[in-house]
Parts: sequence; structure tokens; C-alpha cells
Amino acid sequence: MTTVSSASDITLVSLLNCPSDFTFCRDVFTRIAQLGVVVDMISLAPNHGSAMAISFTIQDDDLPQVLTFLAKLKETRSIKAIISSGNCKINVYDEKMKDTPGMAAKVFTAAAAAGTDIRIITTSDVDISILVTYADFDRTLAAVEEACR
Repeated sequence: MTTVSSASDITLVSLLNCPSDFTFCRDVFTRIAQLGVVVDMISLAPNHGSAMAISFTIQDDDLPQVLTFLAKLKETRSIKAIISSGNCKINVYDEKMKDTPGMAAKVFTAAAAAGTDIRIITTSDVDISILVTYADFDRTLAAVEEACR
């Protein structure tokens, strides 16, 4: 059975021009964990030479702590941070998804038909999560729920 759930008040943090050494990722997420901040969606863009981009989501309430950390990080590295708050996550979950072709196509078709501004997508073998703007949330959730019936 396919379950569609949602969450609101989510901030997307994108770090550009990060070193492609994966120890950098380890250090960033270790420090954020030490702040007591829960990270949900994580997306790593392919390397471009010696640089990569990392995007992740946190609760809007945790943004001040992460901003303080990012300010310190930018003092030592030439990283650009892009912050987008007030987003909503739509999650589609189904244990059968791993053996069912076309689930991503179904979700993305629904989101496209709703004219959604998708900020980030993460997936596993049993779920698809999309981060959308608050303005697009209601119609996208309705479209995805309809598509997954």
C-alpha cells in the first residue's frame, strides 16, 4: 500500500564549491549533529573537478544554529551557501516500490502537471521525497495523492 505523507517548515541548505574530498562531508554532518540538528534529505551533486555541491534539509527552527556554523565554515573556505526556508516535503512510501517500475515517473508526472517548483529530490528503494515551495504544496500534495491511489 502506497502512503503519502508530508512535513512543513523545512529549510533547504545548499553548499556550493565544497572540496570533493569526502572527509569534508563527514566533518560538516558531524558538526551539524553536534549542534543537535536533525538533517533529513541529503543530495550530493557530482564533482566538478575539485569541487562538489551538497544540499540538505533541516527544520526551519534549526536554521539559526546552522547559520552560525556556516559563517564559521565560510571563514576558512570559499564555500557559497544558498538557503531556502519555508518549504514542504512530500514523501511517497511503498515497500513494493523496489519491484514496481514507474513509481518515480508517476510522482514526477503528478508534480509536473501541478506546475511544481521542486527544490530537491531524494529517493531510496522504497520511498521518494520531493521538497516543494510552500506556494506549490497544496496542489502538489493533492496531485501526488491522486496519482498514488
